[in-house]
Amino acid sequence: MTTLTIRRPDDWHLHLRDGAMLKAVLPETTRHFARAIIMPNLVPPVVTAADAAAYRDRILSAKPDGSKFKPLMTLYLTEDTEVSDLRAAAEIGLITAVKLYPAGATTNSASGVRDFSKVKRVLENMAQIGLPLCVHGEVTDTEIDIFDREAVFIDRVLDPIRRDIPGLKVIMEHITTKDGVDYVRTGGDNIGGTITTHHLVINRNHILVGGIKPHYYCLPVAKREEHRLALRAAATSGEASFFLGTDSAPHIDPLKENACGCAGCFTATNTMSVLAEIFEQEDALDRLEAFTSLNGPAFYGLEPNDDTITLTRGAPVTYPDKIESGDGPVTVFDPGFPLHWQVSA
Repeated sequence: MTTLTIRRPDDWHLHLRDGAMLKAVLPETTRHFARAIIMPNLVPPVVTAADAAAYRDRILSAKPDGSKFKPLMTLYLTEDTEVSDLRAAAEIGLITAVKLYPAGATTNSASGVRDFSKVKRVLENMAQIGLPLCVHGEVTDTEIDIFDREAVFIDRVLDPIRRDIPGLKVIMEHITTKDGVDYVRTGGDNIGGTITTHHLVINRNHILVGGIKPHYYCLPVAKREEHRLALRAAATSGEASFFLGTDSAPHIDPLKENACGCAGCFTATNTMSVLAEIFEQEDALDRLEAFTSLNGPAFYGLEPNDDTITLTRGAPVTYPDKIESGDGPVTVFDPGFPLHWQVSA
């Protein structure tokens, strides 16, 4: 196979930041993707309908000329989230989901939830109106090893919430473990899981062996090889519960390459090439469309995109090492192997 035409993909987990960074990185997504779930962890975070409307307008203003890209907005769940504001935003189609960050779990998550009992009423209302909850699935207890935080979150937090509010639709985002894969796979129709591009490529050795590689550092952190293989099997399976959420997260190089480097891999530029290479390696190119273009819309109750993209296989493709922003350079994720597929139309 040297060409592959699929429905235009969507990204169900994307960081665009704001200001100069937004203007620099947005074209890297709009080039190939029709829609994206936009993360709300700005400073300050997007916590109200008014915040979401203002951020949406800034994104739309930053779109390249002629782009039809549609940002799907989310609210940042806090212990002070107002049910009336959330319901009003959902009813007019302003928001597509709500994002749960355990306080301190990742970049700009200090305003997240500490006491989950304080958001129960919000979650119950979300279940009533069918508004999905996007979850950063890690506990933040200092006594829990960072490589175990996803598995512990499932047991301590996620499963109790889902048993208490069975009608709540949940997306366990950027799963990184076999535990996460198994939980999504056996959890029923109300749970889905997004998988990032970079977690299909790297394990924890890529970050640590031969010196610390800051541009492979992300949260949730990459795990053992057995977990990466479980993620690849899930992504390439065609199963409807798994779909693409890149978690593409731009940080300027000085903030990545310092004594306390920021977490995140910037993959928006070359994701489709990397994914095609992976799916070809797994003899699953016929399932790439399901993972990138069909399963996500189905889970969110949306129609897939009408238009298509075509990937062509040929000589290795080159991408820029960095994207320049008004704030500084952003390093593009390097998968560490040649990419032979590129979007040609």
